[in-house]
Amino acid sequence: MAKGKWAQGIPPRDFRWVIADKFAICEKLGGYGEHHRPVRRQEEVIWVRERRFRYVISLTPGDDLSGYDELGVRWKHWPLHGTADLVTSLAAIYTELQRLLRTDSPILVHMEEVSDRLAGFIGGYLVFTRMVPEVSEAIQLTEKLMERPLGPVGRQMVTAGHRVVEANEADSQTEKSESDA
Repeated sequence: MAKGKWAQGIPPRDFRWVIADKFAICEKLGGYGEHHRPVRRQEEVIWVRERRFRYVISLTPGDDLSGYDELGVRWKHWPLHGTADLVTSLAAIYTELQRLLRTDSPILVHMEEVSDRLAGFIGGYLVFTRMVPEVSEAIQLTEKLMERPLGPVGRQMVTAGHRVVEANEADSQTEKSESDA
C-alpha cells in the first residue's frame, strides 16, 4: 500500500548531497528563528526518517533536538562554537563524522541555515579526509557545491580543516620519533 504524500514528509530547505547518498547538509529542520514552523519541522523529520538517514547531526550550539526522538530519528549534537580552539573541535567532529560515514546509511548535518560557516565546514572536511587535499581546490569545489562564492568565514573553516591535517601529521611524526627512540 502506497503511503500518502504527507506520510512521506517534505525535503528540508537547502538540502544537498555533499557525497552522493552518504553525506548531506541542510538548513535546521523546520527552519530557524522567526522562520521556524513546528509542522514543517515534523514533515521534514518524517522525510529524513523515510529516507533512512542514520543520524541527523546538529552543529548548532544550544539546539533542542528532542523532537527527533518522538519521530524515531536518531541524532547527535556536536555544537560548533566559534572558539579559538576551532582546530581541536574540528578534529574531534571530523574524526567522528568520518567514522559514521563508513556505514551504508547516510548522515545529515545541519546548522541554523546553510551559511558560509556550514559551507566552510564541508570544505574543511574534504581537506581533512584528503578527498581534496589542497585548500584552494576544496574552496573551489565547495563553491561549486554551494553555487556561490565562499566568504571569509567559510575560507577560514576550510583552512582550519587543513590545520587539523597538519596537527595530525605532527602528532604522527612525534609518535614515530618516540617509538624509534
